[in-house]
Order: sequence, then structure tokens, then C-alpha cells
Amino acid sequence: MTGVFHRHIVAQSMAVRTLLAEMRAELQTAGLHPDRCGTVEIALAEALNNIVEHAYAGTPGEITFDMALGAQGLRIDLRDNGAPLPGPGIPINDPPVSQGHRDTLPEGGFGWFLIRTLTRDLHYQRTAQENHLTLCFDV
Repeated sequence: MTGVFHRHIVAQSMAVRTLLAEMRAELQTAGLHPDRCGTVEIALAEALNNIVEHAYAGTPGEITFDMALGAQGLRIDLRDNGAPLPGPGIPINDPPVSQGHRDTLPEGGFGWFLIRTLTRDLHYQRTAQENHLTLCFDV
């Protein structure tokens, strides 16, 4: 992969699926190991689904996606004009403790924990009504 892989998508689950498939194909073409592609895909799916489900919460919107692979690793930038993250930024916590059946699992907390675990670095900024999330991965 040379340069930046850039896409604008509508904030809908089917568009997210298509983007994830395109991103994975691009990384595999660039020679990234399939296991590493899977790690990136899992973290990115969580982040994109958070935007669709929480930032836009059923309202129309767009997501801008930029991906660059280089000597410093893989960097993915996501931008949207949905609602900001609640609180001062990305939640910093352990996953919620669960006891019992899968249907009784609490909502929230697992995705951000997973994203933090799979990335090397993670940044969030809200500027001029725009969310900007950067995910960095070692490759």
C-alpha cells in the first residue's frame, strides 16, 4: 500500500462491513500478515460500530476513513460529525465484570477495553463539532 487509503461512507452497518472488507484486502495486498489484519479489523469494527450506534444513533451521517501504512506502523483516522463521546474522552476502565448467562451481560465497556488492548496508541479529539479518533497499530 502506498500513500493513504481514503474513504467516505454513510454511517450504516452495511457500509461499515464493506469498508472493513476493503481495508482488510488493502492490508493483505500490502503484505500484512492475516492475523494482524484480523486484529486491526476487530478494533476498527468496534470503533466504527460505536460511531454508527452511539455518535449518530440512527440519524443520517458520514464517516471519513483514512489509513496509512508506513515505517512507524499503521495509522487509521476516523472523523464524524455525530454526538461527542460522553465525559472527557475515551473511557479508561477494565471491562465490566459479568457473572451469569450471556444475556445478562452489561451494556457498554467491552468495546473500548478491546480497542485499547489491540492498539498501540489511541487518541480522541472533539474540534468544531467533529469527532476525530486515531488508532495506531504496530505491524
